[in-house]
Amino acid sequence: MERNKVVVANLKMNLVYDEIKAYIEQAKKEISNNQVIICPTSIYLPYFLQGNYDLGVQNTSEKSEGAYTGELSPKQAYSMGAKYTILGHSERRTIFKEDDLLINKKIIEAIKNNLNVILCIGETQEERALRKTEQVIKRQLINCLRDLEHDMFDNIIIAYEPIWAIGTNITPTVEDILGIADYIKNAVNSLYNYENVRVLYGGSVNEKNIKDLNKIDKIDGFLVGSASLDFNKFAKIINVVID
Repeated sequence: MERNKVVVANLKMNLVYDEIKAYIEQAKKEISNNQVIICPTSIYLPYFLQGNYDLGVQNTSEKSEGAYTGELSPKQAYSMGAKYTILGHSERRTIFKEDDLLINKKIIEAIKNNLNVILCIGETQEERALRKTEQVIKRQLINCLRDLEHDMFDNIIIAYEPIWAIGTNITPTVEDILGIADYIKNAVNSLYNYENVRVLYGGSVNEKNIKDLNKIDKIDGFLVGSASLDFNKFAKIINVVID
């Protein structure tokens, strides 16, 4: 079954208020459907409402409410209009020391609170050099998706983001990305008897390489980092991917 591709903007902790206002004005004019998902810093979420795109947040807690100062509740994010949450991003794993088991708890809590999850997985440069990419990905899939009820997989998108490619302007070969995307889909089917998981590619996606990346079979869209901060560049990516 053919499905529409999606393009996700992860704005990370970037852009101040005036830049956000300008970004939103361009987005309202140039984005015409919800195949585009924008994930701003959470304090800006209310300003992005009313656009012709879907909204996401960059992280949510494993708790829905309570005395957890500074955390972002999935329940609150959904109530504000978010439809997606990015979980397991390499920056959360490496900088904030989140492990697969914590990410698993976050995934379950997010889906229980009506959010779709964009789960990031991928290997380090060292793991790649040791040819452990598939081993790492399988471990992440087993640990992060454990104990999910079968229908929860309808709310999961997998984003393959090789850590060594993020922000480096280096991307894997087309053959490598195709092989990993195929491996992820087969692994999810084998481990969880779920055939329709969507797989995105992320890692130095930009307006210069998007035409080649978009030709890769098995890839259902892209998670875009730094290239999404400049809306003109992001619009070029959208125009290639979205019909």
